[in-house]
Amino acid sequence: MKYWLMKSEPTVYSITDLQEDGQTIWDGVRNYQARNFLRQMDIGDRVFFYHSNTTPPGIVGLMTIIENQVADPTQFNQDSPYYDPKSTVNSPRWQTVKVEFMEAFPAILTLDTLKKTFNPEDLLVVKRGNRLSIIPVNLTIADQILQLVNYN
Repeated sequence: MKYWLMKSEPTVYSITDLQEDGQTIWDGVRNYQARNFLRQMDIGDRVFFYHSNTTPPGIVGLMTIIENQVADPTQFNQDSPYYDPKSTVNSPRWQTVKVEFMEAFPAILTLDTLKKTFNPEDLLVVKRGNRLSIIPVNLTIADQILQLVNYN
């Protein structure tokens, strides 16, 4: 099992939305490096849900990958802002995953706390200028994050 961190703006899709929905497709990713991380995800991998572009930003919960190698349906929808005319059903350019809600943390693990606890080499989300919406998280670092939120 691997760990990941995936960002979403809470005004677009929040941990509360995921809790209510139970599961969702993580669609609309249009960065090749983030897409390549999505392609590496396996069923059963755990994902930290990170609220970005909010005050304060930080990790708010945990989800799990329940389906991988999913063709992102938004790439085929001409009305979608994520439409990709170069992508076809037979040769999709954008893959994603389906995630399932596991837990909302009792309190947000803020970016400030993460910066005080981890260095940029250990946790990419604290690296100045990092804009990736999906990043891998080393197992040791994931365990430390779970300890910080008293996850059982």
